[in-house]
Amino acid sequence: MNLELKRQRLLKILLIASIIFTSIHFTDNYLFIKQYPQPAWITAASIYQSWLILTVIGITGYWLYKYRKYWLSYSCLLVYSFTGLASPGHYLFGTMSQFSAKMHLLILTDGLTGLAILGFIFWSALILKQWQQKPSPNHDI
Repeated sequence: MNLELKRQRLLKILLIASIIFTSIHFTDNYLFIKQYPQPAWITAASIYQSWLILTVIGITGYWLYKYRKYWLSYSCLLVYSFTGLASPGHYLFGTMSQFSAKMHLLILTDGLTGLAILGFIFWSALILKQWQQKPSPNHDI
């Protein structure tokens, strides 16, 4: 397997893990919205709608990455990463003791997968500089 396919596979694994963890956390937040300390403007409807929209943006980011549209991909993946990165924001609206162990675990896993997506973007853009690489002659776009 060539390096390009390995990187695509890594991104796919990170994205699938993130989608799974965010879906669990967002579902829990949706079902138990009254138990989560959060601002009043966050509603049950906004929880599932934002998850759906951001997940589509993340999948689009993967698709763009696969077809070497790196800057568009990075932009979509950056927006998507906030699905997980924003989860620790719950702690701005309540004390640690207001959260159950389950909530802490969901927030942590959500945040870590968001951080992994963000790390992938920085790795690809700043270390590998994939956006500078020329397409291989056999690569169809």
